[in-house]
Amino acid sequence: MALLEILHYPDERLKLKAKEVVEFNPELKQLIADMAETMYKFNGIGLAATQVNIQKRIFITDLAKEGEPSKLTAYINPVITMKQGEETGDEGCLSVPGIFEPVTRAEVITLEYQDVDGNKQSVTCDELQAVCIQHELDHLDGKVFVEYLSNLKQNFIKKKMKKLFK
Repeated sequence: MALLEILHYPDERLKLKAKEVVEFNPELKQLIADMAETMYKFNGIGLAATQVNIQKRIFITDLAKEGEPSKLTAYINPVITMKQGEETGDEGCLSVPGIFEPVTRAEVITLEYQDVDGNKQSVTCDELQAVCIQHELDHLDGKVFVEYLSNLKQNFIKKKMKKLFK
């Protein structure tokens, strides 16, 4: 396994749109293992391939609470097929470390995706899982949660990140 480099906002590569995964092979499983190692190293609960400069429609989550066994899930070629309600909560991001801001998202979603073997899956979820999935899916579409904020806040965060990662 290998640690991958996480891109930091406002890196232009975070704006790239990910491409559909067509090959389900050992390299894909290795990529997911490397992404998981990277996510755990930085205490994340989700990581999109685009955040590590890999333009594939893959993200992972692990929403296990401390002391619980891992709930690592890989979502490949994910598509939200249903959104319902609205809720606002603070979000953070491994690409924008140390920043937590309120974002409004759908309260309940249904997601269709493929697993590491290419099998079609579907999940309907709410609360943290729904928020995390919407957040990571945004990354695959070239969007960072900061873009939901006011221009003033975006500019403040850009300056802060540029200082942090000089």
